[in-house]
Amino acid sequence: MSEIRNVVIIGSGCSGHTAALYTARANLSPLVIEGHEPGGQLSLTTLVENFPGFPEGILGPQLIENMRKQAERFGAEYRMAHLTSADLSQRPFVLHLGKHQVHTQSLIIASGASARWLGLPHEQQLIGHGVSSCATCDGFFFSGKEIVVIGGGDSAMEEALFLTRFATKVTLIHRRDSFRASKIMLKRAQEHPKIQFLTDTVVEDVHDVEKKEVTALKLRNLKTGKVWDFPTSAMFLGIGHEPNAKMFEGQLDMDQDGYLKTHNYVHTRVHGVFACGDVQDRRYRQAITAAGTGCMAAIEVEKFLEEHGK
Repeated sequence: MSEIRNVVIIGSGCSGHTAALYTARANLSPLVIEGHEPGGQLSLTTLVENFPGFPEGILGPQLIENMRKQAERFGAEYRMAHLTSADLSQRPFVLHLGKHQVHTQSLIIASGASARWLGLPHEQQLIGHGVSSCATCDGFFFSGKEIVVIGGGDSAMEEALFLTRFATKVTLIHRRDSFRASKIMLKRAQEHPKIQFLTDTVVEDVHDVEKKEVTALKLRNLKTGKVWDFPTSAMFLGIGHEPNAKMFEGQLDMDQDGYLKTHNYVHTRVHGVFACGDVQDRRYRQAITAAGTGCMAAIEVEKFLEEHGK
């Protein structure tokens, strides 16, 4: 069974919903494939205070739901499905959603990037309650408190340095005594008076689920075997993100970490295929920038279809 669409959007985070809204208002009847993480990373966030238009802030899941309803109002269709593979060698493109096939004249990839987590017993239960993968999103909530950053690369150093704007102390925990971070980033972190390092150490769990807030981390020193509880108000993961783009390997250009490469903002190397949001943005990773590129992709799709016929 197959069908032919004008445009299919892969992903239902900020970029996907915005692309759906704009293409729906252009009467393109978009089909949105929700993916394996419906709502994207905002669905894991509690209060969002930096999205314009909400002076008192808004809960992440509520913001996502509002976006979806707005897109549906203009005719966007949502489908709970997961893209297993795609053939972008000719138009219409062929998308495989399990046993079902969809053919589409254009494609917007808004599949996002998934944060890398540690896999701790209580980690997922405290996401949004002191466990975070985004310093620029959540750092403000921990003003005047002592916090922890996990990692040893540039991402961890950047997170730690940014968080010094708010925290009284930032402890950077790394499993080794050497770092992957560039020399300049490591030097900046090491010289900052608010940052201290705890090396050869891993996190075994995070407390306290019952209080619904982070109160301490259970740590273990890899050289001595010592296990202890380390008091802290938050744990920020600085171990990177995994772009959800593996299904396009060999068909679209990617950088060394798997992020889709684009030119002219949202164009991929395949005409008619566009990418927006965190799947192609490794720098900003904000809800508002994802929404902005979703808008761009939708406008480019409209122009593409006008030029090549719906």
